[in-house]
Amino acid sequence: MAKSRFEYVKEFERHDVLLPQCYIVVRIDGKKFHEFSRFYEFEKPNDIRALKLMNAVAKNVVVHYKNEVIVAYGESDEYSFILKKDTNLYNRRRDKIATLFVSLFTSQYVALWSKFFTDRELDFKHLPFFDSRCVVYPNLATVKDYLSWRFVDTHINNLYNTVFWQLVLKCGLTTQQAENRLCGTLSNEKQEILFKECGINYNNEPEMFKKGTVVTRKGEIVHIDVIKEIDQIFKGY
Repeated sequence: MAKSRFEYVKEFERHDVLLPQCYIVVRIDGKKFHEFSRFYEFEKPNDIRALKLMNAVAKNVVVHYKNEVIVAYGESDEYSFILKKDTNLYNRRRDKIATLFVSLFTSQYVALWSKFFTDRELDFKHLPFFDSRCVVYPNLATVKDYLSWRFVDTHINNLYNTVFWQLVLKCGLTTQQAENRLCGTLSNEKQEILFKECGINYNNEPEMFKKGTVVTRKGEIVHIDVIKEIDQIFKGY
């Protein structure tokens, strides 16, 4: 390859290589998705079309990197992809992994949009975009705790949002009144409010809403209790 006197500029490039023999988690998050969901009038507290779209996108990413990904887990506008500790994907370069995962995720989101939102085209002034980060974890125990953390976070967020929006949409409270009503309440108290004041049994809510979504290495989409099934999820790793 021909060289030029300008090629010295490559010396300024630096590539952060992720630690070897550590599990890599690529976490993708929607950017300004409150505004995005408001513009496209997502249903509250959960829009099943939006969640199924996220799951379909994640499945395609997992299938694309099936030799590197152990499992993926998603809730709301977030997805985590857990890579094997011995992966040498893109020579473990942080920038390559983070940017290629999120660009694939975003392109799939746009490509699959019309399959789930049949009555609403994407507006070029209001397109989805995501951020991405790579985090390394030293051992399997820590990775299991990471996934358990995201699972618990799903439960906490969904319970709050379910009660909050039912108080607003069904019981006629303002958003500020609903926020004040829930301030300082515990999980069982929120469920009691939901049942007594809104007539909804939280246990009957869809599993996808309560538990989030697991995408297996084979591309299977399931909604399970991650903490109870954690050993099975990572069996062999």
